[in-house]
Amino acid sequence: MTRFIFITGGVVSSLGKGLSSAALGAVLQSRGFKVRLRKLDPYLNVDPGTMSPYQHGEVYVTDDGAETDLDLGHYERYTGVPSRQSDNVTSGRIYSDVIARERRGDYLGATIQVIPHVTDAIQDFIKADLDGEDFVLCEIGGTVGDIESLPFLEAIRQLRNELGPERTLFAHLTLVPYIPSAGELKTKPTQHSVKELLSVGIQPDILMCRCDREIPDEARRKIGLFCNIAEEDVIAALDVDTIYQVPVSYSEQGFDERVCSYFGLDQGGSADLTRWKEIVHRIREPEGEVTIAVVGKYTDLLDSYKSLAESLTHGGIANNVRVYLEWIDSEIFESEDTVHHLEGVDGILVPGGFGERGAEGKIQAARFARERNIPYFGICFGMQMAVVEAARSLAGIKDAGSTEFGDCKEPVVGLMTEWLKGEMLEKRKTDGDLGGTMRLGAYECSLRKKSQVQGIYGENTIFERHRHRYEVNIEYKKRLEKAGLVFSGMSPDGVLPEIVEIPGHPWFIGVQFHPELKSKPFDPHPLFTSFIEAAVHQSRLV
Repeated sequence: MTRFIFITGGVVSSLGKGLSSAALGAVLQSRGFKVRLRKLDPYLNVDPGTMSPYQHGEVYVTDDGAETDLDLGHYERYTGVPSRQSDNVTSGRIYSDVIARERRGDYLGATIQVIPHVTDAIQDFIKADLDGEDFVLCEIGGTVGDIESLPFLEAIRQLRNELGPERTLFAHLTLVPYIPSAGELKTKPTQHSVKELLSVGIQPDILMCRCDREIPDEARRKIGLFCNIAEEDVIAALDVDTIYQVPVSYSEQGFDERVCSYFGLDQGGSADLTRWKEIVHRIREPEGEVTIAVVGKYTDLLDSYKSLAESLTHGGIANNVRVYLEWIDSEIFESEDTVHHLEGVDGILVPGGFGERGAEGKIQAARFARERNIPYFGICFGMQMAVVEAARSLAGIKDAGSTEFGDCKEPVVGLMTEWLKGEMLEKRKTDGDLGGTMRLGAYECSLRKKSQVQGIYGENTIFERHRHRYEVNIEYKKRLEKAGLVFSGMSPDGVLPEIVEIPGHPWFIGVQFHPELKSKPFDPHPLFTSFIEAAVHQSRLV
C-alpha cells in the first residue's frame, strides 16, 4: 500500500522544502522502505526549460528527457532513485492537458472548472506511474498563501478525503526566527502559517520548524498547542554546516519515527545512516584541499549551478579533500587581460550556458588551462568553447566560431536540425519553438579505446544526459585531431562528437553532456572524481 506525504512551506520561500523532502526520503529509504519523490510547481510555464537561470536556477534533466525543477536533483542525489518526467508537473502542464482534453471533447460538453477538472488532473498526476512504492513524497512548490498554489492545495485536501489519514500525511515546513533584541525564538510566524493552511482545509500532521538553534521545550509545547498537533510532532529543522548532515539531523530529531508512528508501521527497526555519517565525516575532516575556478555566466546566482557545485563536492569526498570554489564571471576576461584571476587555482571548470555573452571569456579560460597545463573540465558550452579555442590556436582556423552567435566563416560549432536517439530520428526546425526542442535526456556514447575517458569510466559505452541545441561540427574532426585534439567519445553513428581530450595534458577533457546530473555523494561521478584527483596532483606541484 502506497502512502503519500505532502510537504508544504510557509512564512517565507527558500526554507528548503526540496532538501527536507529529499532528506526525509533518504531516511525512510535507510529504514528499508521504497520511496519516490515528486514536485508540483505552481507556475504557468509548461516546464522551466525556457526560463532564465536568474529566474529559476538550474534546470535539472532526467534520463527520459524532461526539463524539471532543480529540487529533483536533490531527490536523486539523496535517494539514488532516478527521476522521471512523471515526477514533476507545473500548472502550465496541468492546464495545457485539461484544455487539450476539452478541445477533443473528452469532457462531454461540461463546463470546465478548476474544481473538479484541474484538481482531478493534479490528483491523477500524483497517483500515476507508480511501482509499488511504500512512500511517495510530494513537495508543493511556492509558499502557502500564494494564489497560484491554491489548486494544488485543494487537490491534496481532496486526496486526503479520498484515501484517508491512514494513507496521507501533511508535513509543513515553517520558520521559527530568533530575534536577538528579544533574546528568544518567535513562534508567531509558524502559528500564522498554519492558520493560513487551515484556511484552505488542511491541518498539518507534522511541523518542520526551520531554526538556527535548538527549540526549547516550552516553545515546542506552545507551537503544538496553538497549531493543534502533539509536541513530539514539532520537528526542529536545524541549520547545519553541510546539507548532507540533514538526513542525520532529521533522524536525531525523530522525524522518521514520527512518520512511522503516524502510519502505524513497525518501530522495531531504525534508520541505518552509516553512509551519511561517513560522508559528513569526510566533508568535515578532509586530508587536503584544492581550489577550482568555475568560469561561468550566471555566477551571481549560484542556484544556476546547483548540481555542478554538489558534484565537485562529491569529487572531493571521493578524494578525501575539501573543494573550494572560486566563482568567476567569464565576461571579465573580455574587457582586459585578467587571466591573473586564474593564477594559483588547481583546476578550471567551464560549465554550460546559452548565448554569446561571456563566450570569449570562456575561450580565454580554456586557453589558459591548455597553455599552463592546469586541469580543465569543459561541460556542454564549456566543451564547445574549448574546441573553438583549439581550432583557433592549434589548427590555425582563425575565424572559428559558433553559429549560435550569428553567421561565422568557420562554424566549428553549429545547430543540429536532426539526430538519432536509439532508432528514432528526432528533428528540430530552426524557426520552431524553443521549449522542449533541445537534445534532451540520456544518449549513448561510444568511447575510444585506450583514451583517457575510457580509462576513467572503465567502460566502452556510456549513457549521459544532454541539454543543448548546438553541436561540435563533425566536418572539422580531421583537422582538429591532426592539431592534437582527440575526439574520444562519439555518438554510436559517429555523427555527434560527445567528448574531446588533449593527450599529454595533465587533464583536459570536454564533454557535450552534463555529468553533474548523475553524481551522488555516495556514488560520485567518475569524471568529477578524476578531475579532482588531477587537481590534487596539481596542488602538490605548486
